[in-house]
Amino acid sequence: MAQENLSVVLHSKGDLRLENRPVPEPGPNDVLLQMHSVGICGSDVHYWQHGRIGDFVLTKPMVLGHEASGRVVKVGAAVKHLKVGDRVAIEPGVPRGMDEFFKNGRYNLSPTIFFCATPPDDGNLCRYYTHNANFCYKLPDNVTFEEGALIEPLSVGIHACRRAGVTLGSSVLICGAGPIGLVSLVVAKAMGASQVVITDLSAERLAMAKELGADFQLTVTRGDGPQQMAQKVADMLGAQPQITIECTGAESCIQTAIYATRSGGVVVLVGLGSEMATLPIVNAAVREVDIRGVFRYCNTWPMAIAMLASGKVNVKPLVTHRFPLEQAVQAFETTRQGQGIKVMLKCDKDDQKP
Repeated sequence: MAQENLSVVLHSKGDLRLENRPVPEPGPNDVLLQMHSVGICGSDVHYWQHGRIGDFVLTKPMVLGHEASGRVVKVGAAVKHLKVGDRVAIEPGVPRGMDEFFKNGRYNLSPTIFFCATPPDDGNLCRYYTHNANFCYKLPDNVTFEEGALIEPLSVGIHACRRAGVTLGSSVLICGAGPIGLVSLVVAKAMGASQVVITDLSAERLAMAKELGADFQLTVTRGDGPQQMAQKVADMLGAQPQITIECTGAESCIQTAIYATRSGGVVVLVGLGSEMATLPIVNAAVREVDIRGVFRYCNTWPMAIAMLASGKVNVKPLVTHRFPLEQAVQAFETTRQGQGIKVMLKCDKDDQKP
């Protein structure tokens, strides 16, 4: 095994470096992974540009990356379900303690959870990385490494659709056709949504949404007010949607989500914007529109793997750019500029295939 572990390290706001770190040793419950494919997320770029997200502040150098897959190259003494050579997808959030949230199955809400590339925890955008084996999931032969890496954003879509109660025949509005809006779209369709309308400013992203199965695409224009947008959605569908999944975090879009949703329906807030927002809360209250939050995901990897292996969802078109690990800074700049949909970094020098 090569003893160089090239890693993408954020030292401070705007200071992104490639540097060699030691190859780590797995603990008894861990596996050492040779990383293969790691997607760049908006949060990685946000840490790079701003040095923080909300209360999570960068105080020391941190390895970025949390959308990831790799190959097992070493197994901890207590690990029984994985062996050297296994291809795995990595769930980046690992509970540190058996608290009430872990016990009731909502471990994503545990205040002490380890999460890749969230200060102070290192991510996995590197050649070699150790991770808790219970949060590494074996990939079937017909699921690629890139699909394995895309399970992380796909999981946000699964968790959002579960929180929203998407089921057979649901009508759904999705605000925003970025990576999270698009995975929410494919999951909603796989879960039986009969009609999905998706909105965005970008014609390119709406074209991708159409390719992925959106029934209606609605271009947002700067002049439209939230109530006008809500009316356009109702006109397209012939009725107000039962469910709205808001993936932008923009105040005007959250307002649109509330106005657009049918009385008695559900609005799920996935996108994160400013901490405070002005919302038509009385409109939601008197129409019994439930507003639900989403924080990452939990218990989603097995479902995501089953969806990919069966062909129920197709996430392959989401990858629009690929870079070798050595060109990480260029890859981050591509993401920052909003080019394409998903930028994937290839960490294995000897295997750059999807």
